[in-house]
Amino acid sequence: MTTEATLTSTSASPTARQVWTRARGIALALVVLLAGAVAIAVVRSDARHGELDPRSADPGGSRAVAELLADRGVDTRVVTTLDEAATAAGPDTTLLVAAPDLLTPAQQTRLHSAFADSGGRTVLVASGSASVERLAPGVTADPATSLDSTLAPDCALPAARRAGTADTGGVRYTTTHLGADACYPSERLATLLRLPDEKGNGDTIALGAPDILLNDRLDEQGNASLALQLLGSRPHLVWYLPSLSDTSATGPDDERSFFDLLPSGWLWGTLQLFVAAALAALWRARRLGPLVPEKLPVAIRASETAEGRARLYRKTDARDRAADALRSTTRTRLAPLVGVPVTQAHTPEALLPALSAHLHGAGQDQHTLLFGPPPRDDAALIALADRLDALEREVRRP
Repeated sequence: MTTEATLTSTSASPTARQVWTRARGIALALVVLLAGAVAIAVVRSDARHGELDPRSADPGGSRAVAELLADRGVDTRVVTTLDEAATAAGPDTTLLVAAPDLLTPAQQTRLHSAFADSGGRTVLVASGSASVERLAPGVTADPATSLDSTLAPDCALPAARRAGTADTGGVRYTTTHLGADACYPSERLATLLRLPDEKGNGDTIALGAPDILLNDRLDEQGNASLALQLLGSRPHLVWYLPSLSDTSATGPDDERSFFDLLPSGWLWGTLQLFVAAALAALWRARRLGPLVPEKLPVAIRASETAEGRARLYRKTDARDRAADALRSTTRTRLAPLVGVPVTQAHTPEALLPALSAHLHGAGQDQHTLLFGPPPRDDAALIALADRLDALEREVRRP
């Protein structure tokens, strides 16, 4: 009855208020991290909205160059699928590929087959090593980009000589074509290449950076002149904006996983969240080092010390250490009562036989009670304390 009353009236389980008090710091940190990640994603998405889109008036859009071309009789049509881009290639058309690296290898091969013998002009904007070797065979992109943005033409190409310096610094190219025009060099590697086709009617232009096409850079240097000459040589301009949703001409080798389609910023953000969670776990982890004696300025009652230590155990859910302390103290007090030296009080082979002989073999399983596993919950810990008290009272009974 005493044990049941104690279990009913004493609850060691934390209340909802205590749980919230302990967890609110971590919850607030997670909310701040999530809010920061969302804010960064929104800012980045707004900054890239309409990039290189001839319909966009954003600083990163290209509406200004499209308007200037329209004044010179060049009509601009935007396409977003490979089928439309391949069909539009022709001798009177300039095909601009805004982001060649987004195309899969199969799409790059098909697109090159479509414009290779069309007799028109193809402009590849910032084509990296992943795409330029298929879209312009014989051309290689250097891994290191240009350190300078504004460069001088330094070539015989009439369009480049008329435009003068321009913001072409970006991807740098080398080629094995003997008849290629290598312009705007950066450390002897061209940032603009013009490759005439075998028949001499059409050509392919690899442009190292999109800056000359952007609204906020068009009026600087000779950007406008160079852009109009590169894109205005034919009456029709097809502006191809590749999209990840375009599945045309894809095969098993072009399939991408979910993680391949995620922007790199989201992957880094997720990694930062994991690092923050690990740091929070380290911050809140249990730290139970050796006890350090300290001389107190005032005398403290033993009951207050025991209560304070019990609260620390409860706060850290250290039921195992609390149970060990209870069992160790009980064994130390029982050993002299049953004729066992205190030095052997924590040895089951010495204590248990003497205890069993003193109690004449009656009672409970003493090994589990004194040397057993830690309790599963707070209620089991309270029950263990009551059973240890009952055992000690039984041994002391004359």
